[in-house]
Amino acid sequence: MRLDKLRDHLDTLLEAARFKDYCPNGLQVEGRAEVSRVLCGVTASQALLDHAVEHRFDAVLVHHGYFWRGEDARITGIRQRRIATLLRNDISLFAYHLPLDAHPELGNNAQLARIAGWVPERQCGDNDLIWLGRPAATMPAAALADSLGVALGRKPMLVGSGEREVHCVAWCTGGAQGYFEAAIEAGADAFVSGEISEQTVHLARESGVPYIAAGHHATERYGVRAMAMHLRETLGLEASFVDLDNPV
Repeated sequence: MRLDKLRDHLDTLLEAARFKDYCPNGLQVEGRAEVSRVLCGVTASQALLDHAVEHRFDAVLVHHGYFWRGEDARITGIRQRRIATLLRNDISLFAYHLPLDAHPELGNNAQLARIAGWVPERQCGDNDLIWLGRPAATMPAAALADSLGVALGRKPMLVGSGEREVHCVAWCTGGAQGYFEAAIEAGADAFVSGEISEQTVHLARESGVPYIAAGHHATERYGVRAMAMHLRETLGLEASFVDLDNPV
């Protein structure tokens, strides 16, 4: 498949143009003109790029790419080595941040719900990035955290009351602790994200709404995995997902 055709397909599928994001979404580094093999992963780390080189992939598709707002723009050090790996091996890099959180079927929030067994009911917040729905059964927050830990293979951190009955769970993957207050106002009995900040603990204790931090990487593995399946089934590309362990 031609690289420009793949770019257009991904940009349209994930509605990249509608998001005001912290980084450019879409094709970030241009490689060879023809693509038949795509490697999907969470972050465009050196380890992922080395895997792409070793296994002869034509393109890499990630959730966390490069050129973040506020970063030093100079191509030096680690950034130079990563970009040099791509350019030297003629490998393209695609990155979709908020578009891959938000997609109603392939996105991180949709895929987390599927993994956890939650039933999505509505969305709110910036770009509708906060999802609300029902767990498989009403249960205390501690039991919800335990079941999520089993689904993710990683024990979450629960702050606040583990005894609160959860009829409505809200979630947003990754580093969405800043959406906690909006989730409370939307009527959530518990909020799930990847990361947690110092002030989050106080908000959970004082509001009575527990917060479950399940891991940034752990909650955002499933969008790129779904994208690999989409590329195989829809476009006939040889697409693989690799999960490079990350403890946070």
